[in-house]
Amino acid sequence: GAGAFPVCSHGHPPGRWARGWSWMASEPFRLFFFSGALWSVAGVSLWIFYYAGMLTFYPGLTHARIMMENFGGGFVVGFLGTAGPRMLSGPRLSRLELVVLFSLHMAGGMCHWKLMPAAGDGCFAVMLGVLVMGFLGRAVGCWKKGAMRPQLALALAGLGSGMTGALLLGNAAWLEKTGMEGWRLAGLLLYQGFLLLPVMGMGSFLFPRILGGGFGGEEKDRRAAAWGWLRAGLAAGMVLWSFRLEASGWILSGYGLRIVGAGGYLAAGVPWRGGAGAARVRRGTLAKALYWSMALGLAGLVAGAVFHGHHVAAEHLLYMGGFGLVILVAASRVLFGHSGDLPGFSGKSWQARTILTLTVLAATTRASADLKPSIMISHHLYAALLWAGCVLLWMVWHGRRWMRRDDS
Repeated sequence: GAGAFPVCSHGHPPGRWARGWSWMASEPFRLFFFSGALWSVAGVSLWIFYYAGMLTFYPGLTHARIMMENFGGGFVVGFLGTAGPRMLSGPRLSRLELVVLFSLHMAGGMCHWKLMPAAGDGCFAVMLGVLVMGFLGRAVGCWKKGAMRPQLALALAGLGSGMTGALLLGNAAWLEKTGMEGWRLAGLLLYQGFLLLPVMGMGSFLFPRILGGGFGGEEKDRRAAAWGWLRAGLAAGMVLWSFRLEASGWILSGYGLRIVGAGGYLAAGVPWRGGAGAARVRRGTLAKALYWSMALGLAGLVAGAVFHGHHVAAEHLLYMGGFGLVILVAASRVLFGHSGDLPGFSGKSWQARTILTLTVLAATTRASADLKPSIMISHHLYAALLWAGCVLLWMVWHGRRWMRRDDS
């Protein structure tokens, strides 16, 4: 039912090392989080290779696609592939679904690495389409039971945004016809809508748990549930329409509507000031990092609007500090919880503090790269090295949790 969500919410003794493709398919985050993290290191390494004279092409487009479709895409598919079926009270992913999804994930990344962006975008769009189709049958049964959550619907809207953006960017005829307006609209759907909508939806579900309460969205009656759907629909509509406004030249209006839609939804749906039992958890480094990610994401949108001539650099506060940091925090919560080590998430550690520091430094360094031509190259390199170090440390820190299961 709507109130049931079988994800461990208490600490359990460390589980056994688990094996088998069926188990991996039921918890695909273990495979996709690991792969997505490696792809992000590869994506930023392109700048290091370029400035070292090891690349013959400018890596801007390839870097952007790998970071969004393979880093962001890997974590989105891993999270939704694990949580989605549970939220829909449906069967977990099958082994076939896992193999198809992961094959498309890897093929898309290799296509971008080989400078075949249209093929890479196609693999990405098909991967999202397969995931959405896999949810349809589960969603029908869940809807009949009245258990469908607006948070998951927002996440699926993000998949639709990413799929549409990737397909439009791969449609040369459409881009030629629509010009820069078409380019910007497609880019916004892929680079912002694909992650922003899932962060809004799954964030309003998971963030309250990270901050010490229960999972969000437990509506008590039909009226509250209807209000939840109305808020989600209105917020999604505001975000999507903001893309259209910005692409049409209404820069400040587009950014403003996006901030109000996304920020308002998260502000109303997440108990940011805490509540009973939340204070102990909020003292944990990773929970504090959640506040940093929201602040940096907002700063990225504001900076992109104010300094729109340099919006690509300014919006890295959103991409690295907002999306990147919230991905690492949410993924850490999943890894701690599913490995039977949930109390560890609420603690303080030098690893978590270092990851937070490196992420903030990487985001601000990259965002400031356009301030002076004399610092652009060095800031590109510093940001790439900081982010690569951050992600590698994150992977090593979770080393014993990648394949350890919670027996309960």
